[in-house]
Amino acid sequence: MTLTKSLLASAAAILGLASLAHADDKIVHIGNLNDMSGLYSDLGGPGSAIAAEMAIEDSGLTKKGWTIDVISGDHQNKPDVATSLARQWFDVNHMDVILDTPSSGVALAVAGVVKEKNGVFLNSGAATSDLTGKACTPNTVHWTYDTYMLANGTGKAVTLAGGDSWYFLTADYAFGQALERDTTAVAKANGAKIVGSVRHPLNTADFSSFLLQAQASGAKIIGFANAGGDTTNAIKQAAEFGIVSGGQKIAALLLFISDVNSLGLTLTQGLQFTTSFYWDHDDNTRAFADRFAKRMKNGAKPTMVQAGSYAATLHYLKALEALGGNPHDGAKVVAKMKEIPTDDPLFGKGTVRIDGRVLHPAYLYEVKKPSESKGPWDYYKLVSTIPAEQAFRPLSESECPLVKK
Repeated sequence: MTLTKSLLASAAAILGLASLAHADDKIVHIGNLNDMSGLYSDLGGPGSAIAAEMAIEDSGLTKKGWTIDVISGDHQNKPDVATSLARQWFDVNHMDVILDTPSSGVALAVAGVVKEKNGVFLNSGAATSDLTGKACTPNTVHWTYDTYMLANGTGKAVTLAGGDSWYFLTADYAFGQALERDTTAVAKANGAKIVGSVRHPLNTADFSSFLLQAQASGAKIIGFANAGGDTTNAIKQAAEFGIVSGGQKIAALLLFISDVNSLGLTLTQGLQFTTSFYWDHDDNTRAFADRFAKRMKNGAKPTMVQAGSYAATLHYLKALEALGGNPHDGAKVVAKMKEIPTDDPLFGKGTVRIDGRVLHPAYLYEVKKPSESKGPWDYYKLVSTIPAEQAFRPLSESECPLVKK
């Protein structure tokens, strides 16, 4: 081969590599790390993957030559399982994003791995406000809700309505502890007394001893600082013990539409709770919910976690498009997500704050009586709207090291 031909061949190879690199920067791998079969599977699970796939479609990027896929993994609500799978995804599958991740203990552990691997963590399912507090990272975006929002919505409303004494029944891991902590602060700030608390194991089947202690406390309000299957089991067994008929009230500090659908309106009517998404809120949410339900095997309407997975994925893809491709640099992508205002059909307009907290309105709802419901999934009536700037912890109180005091 002559020198000229050699140089031409080398140039062609370099151009080929450049072309390949250009093609590669429009490839995105999203990992839906979830509880796929346990007590949180209805609120996130396979539905979060469906929501992410809908966001990909609505982004329009695949029509512009992007290749984007979603795979799912089951973390079994165990931090060690979750971190092992996360590391495999980054090291072997070249994952760009880990999505959703309900269970706060799992999410806190995964956030550390994502930072180490410089990926992106789009959290929708875990509630602990520490994810944008003392455990914040440049790679984490926390959508949908957190324990501060729940406490300042439900906790404050119930206290101001006369609930001046509280007893907590708390799931014994990071989420439950954070929710009890944040609600305690709000209740005390509004004049309530905390008379005690008891902690139960995650995914327990028998709440009898815990409920008896709560009943014996004499507290006006028994706050359930748990979620998913634990909440539904606790509500069922509280009814069997006659707690509400005996004069005490239950505050379900985290309630999902999947819980209400499972329990029925007879058991849940009158419960007030805070959420950032309800499928029947407006025309946009109804249109999304109808599309979503058609893809779900049981025809379920989306929970706020699944809605958050959609919105977070959509905003992430907008950031990638604004960057002109996938830099495979999580901190850089999250910085762009913070730069661009959020705007989607489910949560409306908002922002991603420096600590990774997404700001959007929250809503206080009440579960309808059976006689008020007009059909399947018509479960809520709006009590009040909580503006975005009031729904989440102010930066002035933040422990996030990214926040300059």
